[in-house]
Amino acid sequence: MILEIADIRVIPGTQAAFEAAIAKGIKEIIANAKGFMGYKINKGIKLPERYVLMIFWQTLENHTVDFRQSAAFAEWRALVGPYFAGLPVVEHFELLSESASVERVRQAPARRSAASRRQQPHFGASGK
Repeated sequence: MILEIADIRVIPGTQAAFEAAIAKGIKEIIANAKGFMGYKINKGIKLPERYVLMIFWQTLENHTVDFRQSAAFAEWRALVGPYFAGLPVVEHFELLSESASVERVRQAPARRSAASRRQQPHFGASGK
């Protein structure tokens, strides 16, 4: 799995419009890209016009070739690009290590699926 991190600065005062555009772009464009696995968007606290977009890809080529060299990338850029104060800084990372708690969270959907197949009784919010 590859993590793409894009450090994005938007034109001050356009945050709400950018947030709507990026949500639409993720849902309608990037989520349909080959190798897309998920995303996170974080907004700056000290600098509210700064965003960090994290996209998880199966392979580096899924982002750099399959997506970036497709018509979908041009569509994505047309949607979010008008809000950029400058070009985003984009880098790619591969997982070196993670805490056990993060691994448990990441594996939770698989555990829930296995549990539901065993037909375990459902407990209410109190756990009783």
